[in-house]
Formats: sequence, structure tokens, C-alpha cells
Amino acid sequence: MGRLKLRLLLRLLLFLILALKILSAADFDPYRILGVSRTASQADIKKAYKKLAREWHPDKNKNPGAEDKFIQVSKAYEILSNEEKRTNYDRYGDVGENQGYSQQQHHHFRHFHDSFYFDESFFHFPFNSERRDSTDEKYLLQFSHYINEVVPDSFRKPYLIKITSDWCFSCIHIEPVWKEVVQELEGLGVGIGVVHAGYERRLAHHLGAHSTPSILGVINGKISFFHNAVLRENLRHFVESLLPGNLVDKITDKNYVRFLSSWQQENKPHILLFDQMPPVPLIYKLTAFAYKDYLSFGYVDLGQRETEQMSSQYNINMYAPTMLVFKEHIHKPADVVQARGMKKQVIDDFISTNKFLLAARLTNQKLFQELCPVRKSHRQRKYCVVLLTGEGEPFRKTYDSFLAFASANTKDTVRFVHVYKERQQELASSLLGEDIKPGDSSVAILERRNSAGRIVYKTLASVWSGSEENKFALLDFLDRLRKDPSVLSAEAILSDLNDELAPVFFLRWFYTAVDYWSDVWESVLHNNWREMMPLLSLIFSALFILFGTVIVQAFSDSSDERDSVPSDKEEPGDREKSSEANFTKENTSRVPKKGFVEVTELTDVNYMSNLVRLRPGHMNVVLILSSSTKASLLQKFAQEVYTFTGSSSLHFSFLNLDKHREWLEYLLEFAQDAATIAYQYDEHFLERDYTGYVLALNGHKKYFCLFKAHSTTPEDEKLSDEGELCPPGGDSLRKISLGSGAGHIKKKLNKLSLWMERLLEGSLQRFYIPSWPSLD
Repeated sequence: MGRLKLRLLLRLLLFLILALKILSAADFDPYRILGVSRTASQADIKKAYKKLAREWHPDKNKNPGAEDKFIQVSKAYEILSNEEKRTNYDRYGDVGENQGYSQQQHHHFRHFHDSFYFDESFFHFPFNSERRDSTDEKYLLQFSHYINEVVPDSFRKPYLIKITSDWCFSCIHIEPVWKEVVQELEGLGVGIGVVHAGYERRLAHHLGAHSTPSILGVINGKISFFHNAVLRENLRHFVESLLPGNLVDKITDKNYVRFLSSWQQENKPHILLFDQMPPVPLIYKLTAFAYKDYLSFGYVDLGQRETEQMSSQYNINMYAPTMLVFKEHIHKPADVVQARGMKKQVIDDFISTNKFLLAARLTNQKLFQELCPVRKSHRQRKYCVVLLTGEGEPFRKTYDSFLAFASANTKDTVRFVHVYKERQQELASSLLGEDIKPGDSSVAILERRNSAGRIVYKTLASVWSGSEENKFALLDFLDRLRKDPSVLSAEAILSDLNDELAPVFFLRWFYTAVDYWSDVWESVLHNNWREMMPLLSLIFSALFILFGTVIVQAFSDSSDERDSVPSDKEEPGDREKSSEANFTKENTSRVPKKGFVEVTELTDVNYMSNLVRLRPGHMNVVLILSSSTKASLLQKFAQEVYTFTGSSSLHFSFLNLDKHREWLEYLLEFAQDAATIAYQYDEHFLERDYTGYVLALNGHKKYFCLFKAHSTTPEDEKLSDEGELCPPGGDSLRKISLGSGAGHIKKKLNKLSLWMERLLEGSLQRFYIPSWPSLD
């Protein structure tokens, strides 16, 4: 009887779960979400989706439920725009994943009846977007957010990212530990992210997550997977292992003087944390990583005998963590903070006010921009007092006197810096002119007016020797400057400063190789074969190319040697002519052989072959024009892109805006931060002028780059019929001659050639789309 009751209880539980699953599936009705009937056409579905997507996009709609609504709209469109998924939904009430569900449940039920076997899929519960854990809502990542924000921010703090999905029982199992870890690590400065694989498949694939749940870390743009049991300590150690090992130095009585004295070589303040914990606290390591470009960090363990001299010298409290910052004076800290609970906000506030030395040396352009920011308004003026001096012991007294003056004048509007004239010769020549004497030091006061390098400045007439007369003269000039900014009478345009601390080419190559091989070793240890296949393919391809090149080169060298043996009868003049001919041949092979540019009109007929099914690595550069601007824009377009027609991976087309405006508007919706897009219901919707825009379309990877047309005057819009290259009713394939035509050239395509160069360099912003829309 007991066994029979247990079987009945299990059957009842099975039917309850099946009913819950059916009810949850019924809650999601894509027709109701999009507001269309079950007989709606694809055009009606697409139109409804575009309207709702614009209305509920999180970037435009700031309502709390806008993101969930946008996700539902996208999911509904994904189902109804695919005929197979739509048919499955109409037939089974699902999109295909649970088709034949009753047979599967019957199979699982047989296991229950026979041997009480529990299949893991039995516990897959329906956790749709409306039932997601509220703690994960604020951490949800989208692809654009990850690329544009998380990756750049990972150079300042590590990120811990969880990959989850709706049908994941293990995700529920790790949820309590995840909540606890998130609450702790986020307070320490770790970035948190959650990726829903069901709605962000592209991002999950980009991260390399092929199963859920998965946990990974991102630091310096690199991805590392977590492979241990999901426990609080394991996740904490994983985050700590992401950080570089040389962030914090262990400081004792033996090495603290050497550590603090390195401020001049590193051009950074140095920070010491005194605490009684033997390991370096994680919050201190995270702080050191966030500010590694500005300060050097050391840790002093007060529990060791080797630190008693330092504790006594700096009068350290043994019962509370203490942080000291040292600048140019190593025997006296410039600032101190002490707190029993050293919170992140306290540390950040302390460091942000002590990021620079009192008289830092300008070693690169980034430091110059931070120390001497551009003037934002008349009330926010920032002046830089620059000491242009030499390097070495002969100039020590000159620098010390300048440092003493800077220490006594710590106003917010004035920043003191110094420069080695030998290392920054362009800056020295701009401020001193032709009167540069290697043995003299000078002082100049400057104000940056814009980011392009324009400054106003004044160089003191007398040589800076550190005398009292020099100090009084500088103090008097600063007083006059506060009353009358016009005393900075000279102007100049500065070029970017030399990066003095940049490693040499060999070291950069060595560091890159070490990082690469560490990634390879990580992949060999942990990744499965599916994840390893791209790496192995790359290695074997490189080896094949290497050995193939060596063999071909060996044969070509032997043949070249035979061909290069000069004939005894050949005259010296003939040899010179032969070398000149070879030189000319090599140079002419680098430019396109054609005297025209082939530009194909993008139509319904060639849309699939010229874009959607474009081979990997190939791009189609499309010019947007209208019937009235076709001739002049095509001519200018041909002149701008002609030098790039030698690349076999580039194709050139044009799109008629009068025919395919809706297609262009749909594409530009994904580039709203770069181009202002008109809405369908604006009264000036059809007046938006997109002629002169250029799109570089990568059909395989589904992204495009955008060139915005330059604004022109009304006179520029007048078209000239002279030199019309192609009549409007001609063939779709245009061969545009570069030498013909004397008509007016559109100014909208100015600087297109510079944009093409950036396109080939890969430095342009990319806008990804889920799929290419149909051109009709």
C-alpha cells in the first residue's frame, strides 16, 4: 500500500508540473503582445514590431517595465517572423523546443513507474522574463552594453558575469550563493553582469558560453571561465586570481625607503596600507588595479616584527587600518586616512584627491590633459605653471626650489608641473621659441583652450634659478593673472607629447606573446574541444602558411639566383635600365589597374548575393543617393574610393533613397547614437535627407559602419548637368570614369577617403543588427 501511495503521489506531482508548464506557455501570446491577428501578414507583423520597439526601447523609454516589455516584443517578433516557429506555435502553442511534449512526459512517467528514475529534464521549470529573479534585473547585459561599456571598464575593474536561461534547474541551485557573492564583491568594486542566453544568444555566443549556468570573469578585455564548485570562497578566489600578481608590494623595514624613493622614476605618488591581516585584503588589490596608472601601492603587515620601525616612525595605530600617501617627501606623508571599516567610498575619496605629485613631470599626452585640463568656462579656469629644465644632478637645486614654491601655493586653479627639455623638445620649442639654452631653466604659465592643442601662455623673461627674486616674480605674475587673464598674450598650437614611459618594441612584443601563450595554456587546461577548435584551426593554419612560405621561398630564391647572374656580355647601362624597369613595375602593381570604379546598384535582384550571402571577410560599401543627386554623387564617390579598388574584398554599390528609404531607416535605428533617425509619425519624416551617407556592410558578421554626409550650403545643393557620367535610366552596373565630367562635385562626400582608411584599419565603430531586412 505504501508503494502504491507513493506512485500515486508522484503521478499527481507530474500532472501538476505539466499543468503549470501549459499555463505558463499560455501566458506568452506573441499575437497579443504585437497586437496583430493570427492571419496577419509578415508586413503587418514587421510594422507592428517596429512601432512597439521604438516605443519600448530602454534607451528611449525610462519606465521601470520598459526593458521587460521590449524583450517580450523582440521575442514575439522572433517567433512570428520565422514561418517554422510560427507554424509550431499555431499548432502546438510553442516554438518548437517542446514539440511533442506529451510523448516526452509519457517517457519520463514510464521511468517513474518502473524504477523511480529522476531525469534531470524533469526539473526544468518555466522561468520566463516575468518570473526572473529581481536581483538579476539590474545586472542584465545586452551586446551593445557589453561591447561599449563593460569591456572598456574592465581595464579598471574585473567583472563577474553569470550566464543563465529560463529552463535551467542548476541556475536555481546556485542562486543563493550568487546573491551572497554579488552583495559582497560589488561593495568591494567588482563589476557584476548577468546574461540571459535565451534573449541574448549573440552575447552568450560571443562570450563562449555553450551551457547554462556558466560563470566567467572579464578583465582587461579578456575572458576567463570559472570551473570550480559554486561556493562563496571559490568565487572570491576566482576574482582575486583575475588580478595581476604585481599590483601590491610587500613592504618591510628593509625595503620601504627604496619603495618610497622610486617616485621620481615612476612619476607617481606611493601609498602604504598598514593592517594586521597577513594576506593583502581584496579591496586593496582592487583599488590598486583601478588606480595602477596613477599610484604605486604597498602593504605593511603590522603583525610582523620586520615592520616595527615603520610603525613607530609614522606613529601608526595598531588597532585600525591606516593608509598613508607619500609624494616628493618620503619621510613625511602628504595625507593620511584611518578607519576601522575601510570602505570603498572612503578609499576612493582619499585616492582621488592624491592622484598626482605636487610638481609632476609631463611624460605623455594623457597626463598633460589630466593635469592641465581644457578651460570649460570663465569661472573654471585651470592654469599650468611649467618648469622647463634639464635632467640630472646639475638641475637638482632648480627643481627643489620650484617644488618648494609649489608646496606653498596649493590653490585649485593652479597646477605645477615640470618637463625635461631634452625629452619634450617640441613643447620646449613652442614655449621658449628659438632661445633654448641647454644649461638654463625657464618657467612658463599656460592655459589650454581646446583639445586640438591650442594654448595661450606667457614665459617669464628671467631664467629660473630658484632665487628669491624668481619666486617673487612668479608670485606677482600669478596675482596679476587672477585679476586679468589677458596677461597670457602669446598663442601656440601644441602637438602631442612624447610617451616617455612607453616600453620599447621588443618589450611590447614580449608582453603580447606572454599574454597570448597564457591564454593558450588556459584553453588547453579548461576548455572543451568545441571551444578549442578555432584555436587549433588557427595554429595549424599558421604552421601550414609558415612551412609553405619557407618551401616556396626556397625554390624562388634558387630561381632568382639563376636569373640574377649577370651575363658577361651585358653592359652596365643595360643593368641600370633593367633595375629601373623592375622598380617601376613593383610600384605600378600597387595601384588599381582599372581607370574606372565599378559601382553596382543594390536592387531586389542582387541583394542576396551582394550583401546577405557575401563571403566572409568581404564588405560592400554602399552610397546612398537619390535620382536627382545620382550623377554628381557617383562621380565624387568614384574619386574618393578609387585608391581602394585594388582590394578584392571591397565591393562598391549605390542605393536609391527614393525606392528603399524604409530599408535604410530600419538599418539606421541600430546607429542612433551616431545618426539622428526620423520617426514614421513625424511630419518631416519623408524630408530627412540621407543622400551622401555611406554604409560599409559586412554581410557575414551582420554589422555595418556609417559615414555621415557633411552638411552643405543651399548653393551646393544645385546640381549641374555638365559631366553627367551615367544617365538615370541606364544599366544597374556603372563604370565611372575618373577623368571625365567637369560638373560640380558634391561636398557631402568630403573626407570619405579618410573614412575608408579607418575602415580598412578596423578602427571605425561597428553597429550590429540581428538579421538583414528584406529590401522589398
